[in-house]
This record gives sequence, C-alpha cells and structure tokens, in this order.
Amino acid sequence: MGKISKKTLNKVLLRTQGCQFAHNYERMQSLSLTYCFAPVLEELYKDKPKEERVHAMQRHLEYFNTHPIAIPFILGISAALEESTEEDNKDVVVAIKTSLMGPFAGLGDSMLNLTWFPIAGSIGASMCVDTGSLVGPLVMFLMINLLYWPLKYFGLHMGYSKGMQLVESGGVQIFDRLGTLANVLGVMVVGGLIPTTVKLSTALQFKFSEGDPLNIQQQLDNVMPYMLPVILTAICYKLIKKGNGKNTAQVILGLIVFALVFAAIGYYSGIKIFA
Repeated sequence: MGKISKKTLNKVLLRTQGCQFAHNYERMQSLSLTYCFAPVLEELYKDKPKEERVHAMQRHLEYFNTHPIAIPFILGISAALEESTEEDNKDVVVAIKTSLMGPFAGLGDSMLNLTWFPIAGSIGASMCVDTGSLVGPLVMFLMINLLYWPLKYFGLHMGYSKGMQLVESGGVQIFDRLGTLANVLGVMVVGGLIPTTVKLSTALQFKFSEGDPLNIQQQLDNVMPYMLPVILTAICYKLIKKGNGKNTAQVILGLIVFALVFAAIGYYSGIKIFA
C-alpha cells in the first residue's frame, strides 16, 4: 500500500465538517465516519480487488460515537494503522478506533462543550449586554472556530504522522490534564463575568423614626459586593442542572417574569418600610 497523500487527508478534513448530519440510533456516527474516511480507503485500496474495498468500507461501519472535534484526530490514527497493518490484522484498526472514542468524547465535552463554548458565549453575550452591539455573536463565532479548525487540522495530520506513538506515549493522559486546566479556566472566566453581566439589586429601605433610612443594598455591598447576582446565578445553575439542561428555556422565561414583576413592585411602591 502506498503512502496517503496530504490532499487525501485534507479531503477527509473537509468531510468531517458534516460528520453530524448522518446520525442514527443504531450505530450513531458510523455512517458519517465511513463517509469521512472513504478517501483514505479509496487511495489505499485503489489497486485492490472490489471485494477487499467493500470489506474495508464495511469494517468501519461498526458502532462509533465521539466528540466531533476529536474525529479528525482519531481518523488520522486510523489512516496510519490502515496503511501500516497487514490485511489479516485489520481488526486492530477498528479496535483502536473504538477504544479511543470514549476517552476523547469525555475530553471534548469537558474541554470544548463545557469550557471553551461557554467562555466564548459569555464574552459575546457580555458585549451585547453592555453596548447592544451585534459584534458579540461574531466574536463568539470567531473564538469558537479559531480554536476548532486548528484542532481539526493538526489533529488529523498529527494523528496520521505520529500514529500509535501518541497513544503509547501517554498522549491521552496529557489531554486529560489539559481538560482539568481548561475546566479551572472556564470557572474563573465565567465567575468573573457574573458581576458585569448579571444585574440584580434591591430597593428595600427601612425608615426608622429618626435618621436616614437604612438602604439594604448598601449594606449588602458593604458585606459582599454583588452578593445578589451570585445568588441568582447559583439558583439558575441548580435549576438547570436539576433539569439536565432541558429546562433552560423555562428558566429564562422565569427570569424575565421575575424581573418584570419585581421591577413593577419597586416602581409603584418605592419599597420603603417604615418602623
């Protein structure tokens, strides 16, 4: 078998952009994965009998499901193994590919879906909230793709050039550590955005017989600034976590109703309690 060309690898990379379009409940991403990997098999088996080409395609139709950004890296390793293993040992390719899908699914979810995606979204949303600018969604889009595209490109080509060396040398453990660091960074960034993006204050005042009224918001700021935004964020987090993210729309609508009701109460009553 000949060496796989860079053109073929780039064709695989472009096909991975649509790897989420052919999901099915029986084998998840297997159909789209085989479509993405087809240029490699076509090049390696172009001089082989038709039966071997068909068998090669069928070999990769086994159940597969991982994070979409990790697919190019796994396909790069699979391409190196397809090129270097004998026909009688091709089951090793499927076994390695299947063994990598679980770890990289967890890494992708923790490092990208639950860390980088919220960071980009929070920064974009804060720009919209502060200035009302439409640049926020564009910034979010650029931040996500300026990370995702290099990960896909270098993941595919590095996976092919290094092959199993990355797995045997502890590459997955390194990504695991990076995932932990990314989680810490995400918590710090999102936590820092709470005071600037979440606006919540109280107009409660207690008026006693003598002296100036007691402003509750000022007292809270003296004890812990931005206490109410942090409490509100924690409540929303608990509600969304309890519903596994399926109740996000209900939480948003609840916040809108909460804001309108209490803003109206504060407007009409002044929220002053006399003692």
